[in-house]
Amino acid sequence: MDSLATLHTALDAAFSKLNESTSSETGFSNSSVQDASLEITDRATWAEVVCGQEKDHRTGTDVQVTSHYTHDGHDKTTYQKHQQLDHNGQRRHPSENKCKQEVEGNNEAWQTVVGKHHHLNSHQESCASAKQYHKVSKEQCQKFKRHLDEQEYAEQVGSSINVNPTQEELENLSAACARLWELDLNRLSPGRDYVINCGEGKKIYEKEDMAENSLFHHVRRDVFDRPTYARFFSLLDNYNASEEQPENITGEERQEEIAFIEEISRTAPILYTFRYLVEKREVLPGFQEFKQQLKSLWFGMHARGTHSTSCAFEHVFVGEVKNKSEKQVSGFHNWIKFYVEEANGRVDYQGYILPRKRSHSLPDGHTQLISVQFLWNGILKPLSSTFIGVSPEFELALYTLCFYAGQEDNFVQVGPYSVNIKCYRYGRDKIGSAFPIAED
Repeated sequence: MDSLATLHTALDAAFSKLNESTSSETGFSNSSVQDASLEITDRATWAEVVCGQEKDHRTGTDVQVTSHYTHDGHDKTTYQKHQQLDHNGQRRHPSENKCKQEVEGNNEAWQTVVGKHHHLNSHQESCASAKQYHKVSKEQCQKFKRHLDEQEYAEQVGSSINVNPTQEELENLSAACARLWELDLNRLSPGRDYVINCGEGKKIYEKEDMAENSLFHHVRRDVFDRPTYARFFSLLDNYNASEEQPENITGEERQEEIAFIEEISRTAPILYTFRYLVEKREVLPGFQEFKQQLKSLWFGMHARGTHSTSCAFEHVFVGEVKNKSEKQVSGFHNWIKFYVEEANGRVDYQGYILPRKRSHSLPDGHTQLISVQFLWNGILKPLSSTFIGVSPEFELALYTLCFYAGQEDNFVQVGPYSVNIKCYRYGRDKIGSAFPIAED
């Protein structure tokens, strides 16, 4: 602990001097590590500034600042009255805006996957009598549409939860990832909060459907009442799946991104990640600026193909389709997205991928890291590794930590799982892709 205290003192002095020369260029504040970590104030003001939401003082009408991106990644910002785009890119009147309750696909471009029957044992039947698709309530959706200065967020994690990295963790990325797993206080419990049916295993090259049932049978109704889950859910319908279609990022969608960052910033995994990266000198010690950095890292648009059509959040958590001679699913490493698409008949689970070593255990209903094969709107994803039941803040924190403090391959221990957190860079400062690969 003496060495950590000495490190804190040295860091404070170094960052203070550094910030004097860089704050005018970067916009980072001169707050200390302790102040930035513990005092998170004026959130609505920060959110309004980043989102760019303003008032037309002549009419009192909301003016949204909407960013459009060119193929080279430059931001072409325009200002418009509060309007919303439909899925064909046409503007619709504000009165036509409705609460986003499901992730909608392009019905003309996609084929619908037929659902599967469910044959459950007595324990699974006791957990859930029938498969139900739960989503964010209409009331909660309407609250998310309020002005940023009227948004309501959960309380920050209490001081009883220690989010300071130890010296061992600072010297060992695997130990830090294991600590993140412990700090995921919002993780679901298999068999209680959700029920999955793993079905039969297969080799990655095998074409036969080995899953008699859908992967997800049931998720508890109150899961999507949890603030970070609800905020995450609200982001899922903001993107076009095709890598060739440029994204129209509306003011409302920018607000959802900012609100999501605000919400997860109150959780233990994000606070730990911030303090860890400050200690490692990977980020400057202003917490407000760190939130802006998270927004840029995960929601900053970049080109995949000829247009600026993608961001890290879309690729990693939502998924994209490469429009090559044969369409391919790219990304799509999130269990919530999988559950939503499967419940709506757009994902057809084909079975789990067998471990490379026969001695390794096969996945079951309590497994929280699984490699699967599936069809998304009729397009095959031969292999996708994903955590099951973990919180949105945990995954985003884990990949952010590995991006800044790790390498492309990060062989670490995450809870009971030995994994390689694969982290591809796009350019110097963006995430191209990030996902877990089971090593067991």
